[in-house]
Amino acid sequence: MPSSKPIGLGWRSNTLFIVSTVGIGLFTDLFLYGLVVPVLPYILRDRVNLPEDQIQSHVSALLAAYAGASVLSSPPAGIIADRVSTRQAPFLAGLVALLGATLLLFLGQSFPVLILARILQGISGAVVWTIGLALLLDTVGPENLGKTIGSVFGFISIGELAAPVLGGVVYKKAGYSGVFGMGGAILAIDFIMRLLLIEKKTAAKWQTHDGVSRGSREEQEGDAPTDGEDGDEQEPLLRRKEEDNYEVPDGQSKVVRSFPILYILKDPRLLTALLLAFNQATLLAAFDATIPTEAEDLFGFDSLQSGLLFIALVLPYLLLGPVAGWLVDRYGPKPAAVLGFGYLVPVLALLRLARPGGTSQVVIFCALLTFCGIGLAAIGSPSIVEASYVVSRYDKANPGFFGEQGPYAQLYGFNSMVFSLGLTVGPLISGGLRIELGYGNMNLVLAGLCLVTASLSVVYIGGKPKFLKRR
Repeated sequence: MPSSKPIGLGWRSNTLFIVSTVGIGLFTDLFLYGLVVPVLPYILRDRVNLPEDQIQSHVSALLAAYAGASVLSSPPAGIIADRVSTRQAPFLAGLVALLGATLLLFLGQSFPVLILARILQGISGAVVWTIGLALLLDTVGPENLGKTIGSVFGFISIGELAAPVLGGVVYKKAGYSGVFGMGGAILAIDFIMRLLLIEKKTAAKWQTHDGVSRGSREEQEGDAPTDGEDGDEQEPLLRRKEEDNYEVPDGQSKVVRSFPILYILKDPRLLTALLLAFNQATLLAAFDATIPTEAEDLFGFDSLQSGLLFIALVLPYLLLGPVAGWLVDRYGPKPAAVLGFGYLVPVLALLRLARPGGTSQVVIFCALLTFCGIGLAAIGSPSIVEASYVVSRYDKANPGFFGEQGPYAQLYGFNSMVFSLGLTVGPLISGGLRIELGYGNMNLVLAGLCLVTASLSVVYIGGKPKFLKRR
């Protein structure tokens, strides 16, 4: 045990401070991403001196560099995080990568330097999401994960909403220095909070009573009603048979022993949970990609007016995300996944009602976006909670197989990878469909995707329903 107790141990290891630090970290990632994207065309034009007809293709390449780096970096980030003694070190390393990316974007005078900056930004995003979600689970336990995720996601949605608007306004008023100065201030706050953070398991070295140690977390996993089923009504023999399904048989390959999360990836519940994350990201990216262009076509909106439309979409997420998360904690992820994606089917189909016109049509469009925001709030938590629950069952049934810290960071690495894929695919699919089929029909396709997702959630999320088990 260290000889001296750290200053401020109580508040630095406090649950609220840790959750706030993770929230600020995720907020910073999304905020800087959104802050820089609107400025990229001007950087390419003014600094790199690209001709106008090459701006769009190079902007797309910069966006792809971020997404590709995030996808490729997420699984390694999870593996490293599960094998080091503390999650704080890689969490700080991700911020260093983000700082380097921001400096390169501010100072870069050539396209390769900008590509390198975006790659560093993608790596940072992968690290902060992977390590951040693992820290949340370590801190609050699985029985509080849903409402915590809902609250954090609601908070960081502010950054996602405000960044493009602020980026455009500040660039117009203060130029590049103003934009990157604002980003630097947020980075400084983020760095201080990550540096001050003390993990619960580290604080336990000085504290006799630690509420979120690994042992207590395992007890919580056994008691938490995350599965959404009434365990008291099950017979003990049936319960034991169900637990046997999570035991990993002997004789696994060297690859599986080295990366044990690979064994769990064949579980249909986990695969469905990852599909939920992919489709959630696809929907978010589709809104980001098509709302500005549709608003310009329908109402003649400029970039600032289009950005303000996102308030209608994000505000319900901010207000209802914690409530939806609490419901997931209380009743399991199945109802939220089924009802959330099912609710989005008619709502997305109704987006075709918006027509070119004045204030009345803008109000209709905003109302429909608000309804969509309610659905997005409902589907924000089920994926992570379900995936965490499935992995916790394997971890508990196979002591030591997944290492001292379990495979949770690896899980969130894969979750981050899948989510990044959705963010990459979403604009491509929605943009292409909007051009070929029109905005209304594009949303019909997305509604069909939600219908399929809701149907799979009925079967797999939270385990098979009883009427299917009897067959």
